[in-house]
Amino acid sequence: MSTYFNFKEILSVSMILFAIIDILGSIPIIIDLRQKVGKIQSEKTCLVALGIMLAFLFIGEQLLNIIGVDVASFAIAGSLVIFFIAMEMILGITVFKDDSYETASIIPLAFPLIAGAGSLTTLLSLKTEFETQNIIIGIFLNFMVVYLVLKNTYRLEKMLGKTGLSVLRKAFGIILLAIAIKLFRSNTGL
Repeated sequence: MSTYFNFKEILSVSMILFAIIDILGSIPIIIDLRQKVGKIQSEKTCLVALGIMLAFLFIGEQLLNIIGVDVASFAIAGSLVIFFIAMEMILGITVFKDDSYETASIIPLAFPLIAGAGSLTTLLSLKTEFETQNIIIGIFLNFMVVYLVLKNTYRLEKMLGKTGLSVLRKAFGIILLAIAIKLFRSNTGL
C-alpha cells in the first residue's frame, strides 16, 4: 500500500461502497418514506450518514469493542433491520411505526439504510486493504450520488409512475431481503 492518492483504489472503493449502499435500489424505500412523512431532508440525511460512516471508519472497531459488541453481532443486528424493511416493501405492511415527521431522515434512512451494518462493516474490511484517504474520497463520491437521488425523489416518482413504483418496490424488496439474508448468513456461519 502507498501513502498517496491512487485512482484505482478510489475507483475500487467507490464501486464497492456503491454496491453496498445501493442507493438506486433504495429509491422505492425513499419514495415510500417520503410519502409517509411528507418530506425527506436530503442535506440532513446525507450529513448524518456521512458523519456515521467517517466516524466508523476511524473509531468503529474500537467503539464496538468498548461496548462489548463484535463486528459480526453488529452486522447481524443491521441485517435484521434490513430484513424488516424488505418485508415492508414486499408485503406492503408497516413495521416501523413512527409519528415523528422529522425522524425518517435519520432513522431508517441515514441509518441503517445508507450507513447501515453492511456499509459500516465493509468500511472495516476496506481499511485493511486500501489507504484511508482513498476510502474517504470513495465515501464522498458515493454521497454525491446519494444526495442527487434524495434530492430528486419527486422527479423519480413522476417518471416511474404508480405501477412502476409498485413493481420496483417489490423487486427491490426481494433484493434487499436477499442482502439481509446474505449479511446474516455471512456473520453467523450458516
